[in-house]
Amino acid sequence: MSLNEEVDLLRNIPLFAKIEPSKLKLLAFASDRVIFGPGQELFHQGDRGDMAYIIIDGEADVIVDSPGGPIVVATVAKNDIVGEIAILLDVPRTATVTVTDAGQLTTLAITKDVFLRMVCENAQMALEIMRELALRLDRTTEQLRDALATVPA
Repeated sequence: MSLNEEVDLLRNIPLFAKIEPSKLKLLAFASDRVIFGPGQELFHQGDRGDMAYIIIDGEADVIVDSPGGPIVVATVAKNDIVGEIAILLDVPRTATVTVTDAGQLTTLAITKDVFLRMVCENAQMALEIMRELALRLDRTTEQLRDALATVPA
């Protein structure tokens, strides 16, 4: 995939849609294409966060450890981004992300330094990150509310 194709790909991701093309070109140039095989982990819950990954193709499960064992809480696919929470909050990874057994996963890997520089230099990107995180929190709250409704009082 050429640099221009990667810029087009980034432009289709809501997080980067309103960033000027020259900055997207810099982001694409500073990113590495990484391919993971079926069942391979991108990262493990508790690991140090040093990369965020933009999914170009394929699917991966987001898995959290629980007292009853691992639970798949989401599946990510093309145009999704994973790993940014550990970077933004400077905390260990909050989940494990593993490629589904259906095939390989192609990503653009963005280092912590590049990602944070993009956020600091682009207010629109910072706003889109806040929106995405708020949407995730809303979904999690709804799932928790639904789960609690099934627990006998």
